[in-house]
Amino acid sequence: QVQLVESGGGLVQPGGSLRLSCAASGRILSLTAMGWYRQFPGKERELVASIRDGGTTNYADSVKGRFTISRDNAKKTVYLDMNALKPEDSAVYYCDGELCYYSDYDVPICQRDYWGEGTRVTVSS
Repeated sequence: QVQLVESGGGLVQPGGSLRLSCAASGRILSLTAMGWYRQFPGKERELVASIRDGGTTNYADSVKGRFTISRDNAKKTVYLDMNALKPEDSAVYYCDGELCYYSDYDVPICQRDYWGEGTRVTVSS
């Protein structure tokens, strides 16, 4: 079974930094893209940043220059370095993967959005 497990969330003061990690495990064939989304109460999830297997990155305008996404393909892990955090960055952050994996019946399955369970980030003094 494939899992995306996030870690690194927590409480930080405005202007502070956090690093989120998301590790993929299981019978994964390929990880084409990985990304981070966030969800504010009562709102839809929104893209924060994404990175493709070739290294191409994409950022939401609201985080450009403050957040950096990176990945370690050997560890099947994606990171989000968040700097100069603002109270409006407070949200639940979800890891998302576009991946292919073997099912329990050894059938390859490709899925565009495979989600982690989320990690909460709170920016407050």
